[in-house]
Amino acid sequence: MTNHRFDAAIALKPDSAERELFHGGTSPDYGNMVGPFGGTTAATLLQAVLDSPEVLGSPVSLTVNFAAPLADGPFTIATRPVRTNRSNQHWLLELQQDAVPVVTGSLVTGLRRETWADTEVRPPEVAAPEELTPQQPPDGIAWAANYDIRFAQGALPTPGSGESADSTTTLWVRDDPPRQLDFPGLAARCDVFFPRVFLRHGQYVPAGTVSMTAYFHADADTVARQAADHVLGTARAQRFGNGYFDQTAELWGRDGSLLATTHQIVYFKA
Repeated sequence: MTNHRFDAAIALKPDSAERELFHGGTSPDYGNMVGPFGGTTAATLLQAVLDSPEVLGSPVSLTVNFAAPLADGPFTIATRPVRTNRSNQHWLLELQQDAVPVVTGSLVTGLRRETWADTEVRPPEVAAPEELTPQQPPDGIAWAANYDIRFAQGALPTPGSGESADSTTTLWVRDDPPRQLDFPGLAARCDVFFPRVFLRHGQYVPAGTVSMTAYFHADADTVARQAADHVLGTARAQRFGNGYFDQTAELWGRDGSLLATTHQIVYFKA
């Protein structure tokens, strides 16, 4: 564990009586417009399992369901391994505040072995991060100040931006100050993309993630190989309507490794 703000934000203390119960709290450094940054919440749930002596292998799939707004302050996380097989393990997760469930989730971990491999998708062809200007974080979004974000396409709308016919955003992102990439850090970066409806409407509208899933395609060595460098992310929506839209994204290492893909369903008013 380092002294980085991110590590402090996801730090947990094991319960003295219950083996799979952990205590934590939200961090003002990673606040959002309402409540904490969802990526930090996802990373904290993942960290709870990684802190368990029972965990098998590395993360494969993480799903986080935001059942209610998470308030600033303390919380507890209960983890439960519901099944352990020879090569994978299944966990149920629940974050509570004042004994009330606020966030639920599931995690699959697994042992990775050498097999045939191929990547059908390709990373977007964009300028290197050194050729792009860092985006200044918007007022009231504390978490964004902890990232060096450089937009190649589809930046946050500003007054007068106007509507867009395309919801695609492509960006480079790394922790600021830099931090060695690991699975919790990768999980958090899966949520750095602002709601796609902002781009389509050219302005902020009420929106919030209901459920997000991250699929980790990289093993621990590949993740570690990224060091503290930028990763390339691209996100887009497929369908808006009836108060919800989906959002899918890819995260790539500068070495061309597909690190993770992620999917969200988001509530909105517009």
